[in-house]
Formats: sequence, structure tokens, C-alpha cells
Amino acid sequence: MEETLRALDDAVRQGKVRYVGCANFAAWQISKALGISAREKLAGFVSVQSYYSLLGRDVERDVVPMALDEGVGLTVWSPLAGGFLSGKVGRDSVVADSGSRSAQPGFTSFTPFDPEHAFTVVDVLKVIAERHGVSPARVAVAWLLSRPAVTSVIVGARKQEQLVDNIAATDLTLTAQDLSELDEASKMPVAYPNWIQDAFAGTRLPQ
Repeated sequence: MEETLRALDDAVRQGKVRYVGCANFAAWQISKALGISAREKLAGFVSVQSYYSLLGRDVERDVVPMALDEGVGLTVWSPLAGGFLSGKVGRDSVVADSGSRSAQPGFTSFTPFDPEHAFTVVDVLKVIAERHGVSPARVAVAWLLSRPAVTSVIVGARKQEQLVDNIAATDLTLTAQDLSELDEASKMPVAYPNWIQDAFAGTRLPQ
């Protein structure tokens, strides 16, 4: 890690890059890197690129709290879970564009999720999309943009209309009801030690 950070620091000092970040690191790896950078007076990570979607909220356990605490920006990749959250895939048949990632065999393998849970999330997504008169994809991206620590979202549009629709998510403001319904449908089991920290929050743990 120290060797990597020194190489990145050289690039910053030489004016080749302005800032450095990382991708797909665990929270402990980012914290370790930030500690080394501070100790050695090196350019530190200012952002992390991570997978995050309504079907993949794992970063909320450790990466998001770390990013908020350390002031590290979170850039999201695959916000539509490989296209699944576009709403074009049905329980009984695949109606997605044949070129889309969600239409490919084994499409759940790279951004893994439970199909039944995923369809439940999409059902709620479609209701909220209809409520606003927009696409499910736009709602999925807007939900991400509302999340703590998220600074930007990387979209993988193949067509101009998809890009335009994704960008329009920046103008979509979801209501408290919308957010509550999406959070409830997509919530994940609380993992240890998060559940015990939540139980004693405000009494034994520093804020």
C-alpha cells in the first residue's frame, strides 16, 4: 500500500493528476491508506468507486460510514445492477433489449442478487416511477443521488435516450414516501457488528 501511495503521490506532485482515488476497496483498506498518507505526508484518496444500487446496498455497512467520517467521496458504478433496475426484465419473460447486460445469460453473476427479492424491489420501483411519470431507471438513479456520501453516479447507457433519461435523474426529487418505500423494499439484514452498535448507539459508542 505504501509503495502504491508513493507512486500516486509522485503523479500528483509532477502535475500528471490532480487527485487520487481507489475502486472496490474495503473500508478498512481505505482507512489504512488514509493513515499511511497522513503519516508520510502523501496525497491521500479523495474518492472511492464502489458498486451500489437498490439491489446492492452492502457499502452502507462500512464504506458509507467511513466515507462520511473521512470526507471521502463515493462514486457509484452499476447503479441499475447491470440493467436489471431498468424494469425491462419480468418474472416470466425477459423483454430487455437483446444487447443489454440484463438480457445476457448469467447476468446476475457479476452484480449478484436474489431474483425474487430483486423483482419485489422492481415492483416498488415501477409504482414510484408511474407516480412521477418517469422510467424506473430514473427513479433508481435518483434514489442513489439522495443517499449519504454519494457524490456521483457512473451510468452505462448504450443509447442516447438512455443517457438523457439517466441524466434527468438529477432533476427528480423523490418524496419522503418514495424514499421510505424504496428503502423498505430493498433493505438488507443488519450484519454484525452493526446491529449491536445500533443497539447501544448514543450510550456507549463515540459519535
